[in-house]
Amino acid sequence: MHVGARGGSAGPKLDQMAPPTRNLLSTNAAAVDAAITSRRSIRRFLDTPVPRAVIEDILHVASRAPSGTNTQPWQVHVLLGSTKERLSQRIVSAYDDPGQAAQHSEEYAYYPRQWVAPYIERRRKVGWDLYGLLGIQKSDKLAMHAQHRRNYLFFDAPVGLIFTIERIMEQGSWLDYGMFLQNIMIAARARGLDTCPQAAFTQFHRIIEQELCLPQQQQVVCGMSLGHADPRAVENSLVSERVPVAEFARFYET
Repeated sequence: MHVGARGGSAGPKLDQMAPPTRNLLSTNAAAVDAAITSRRSIRRFLDTPVPRAVIEDILHVASRAPSGTNTQPWQVHVLLGSTKERLSQRIVSAYDDPGQAAQHSEEYAYYPRQWVAPYIERRRKVGWDLYGLLGIQKSDKLAMHAQHRRNYLFFDAPVGLIFTIERIMEQGSWLDYGMFLQNIMIAARARGLDTCPQAAFTQFHRIIEQELCLPQQQQVVCGMSLGHADPRAVENSLVSERVPVAEFARFYET
């Protein structure tokens, strides 16, 4: 992502470093790994407030995400209190009315227009794993609707985040944006908080644009819930599977 950098010495290996430095790096690696591997999409939060200073600290850390030529294409809209509730109620009202919902559509395709293996199988499995925990049957469309509806309530989290990007930015900036979003989620975990990144908000981008008075040149990327996970909620016990490294990585050694 960075331009103008030249290759050089990789520096001493971990096992060549002095014990204090080696131990510090080992401890740091364990902490970072724990934050990454414990990150999950949480779908029910406690109403415990998150101090503004903590939110700002998370965003400050996340802003160190790399971006091509340091463009930093992210814009974050932090929703709290009545502002969050007002946006949620407007979207829920539209979502619950089939006539209104039909008038709203995503501005960009997040998912493939045609599903193929193995992606369709992975999508179905995580969906049915979640519904299984919640006791929702495949034929229960009303229960599915109600569960999806909770997206627009930010799963009861005290903090709602809406992310936007300037429309002139191209695909590379969207890749940069993904790293910024990941940084937020990992920084949150490091502080004992949880998140749920949500593409569901993109369907109702026009409501979001109106409610937040977004300028025309800004496009909604996604939303995110932030707060303390409810440890009693069965849906929060879901841990989605990951394929082994050998299934997605090739090593070229000769």
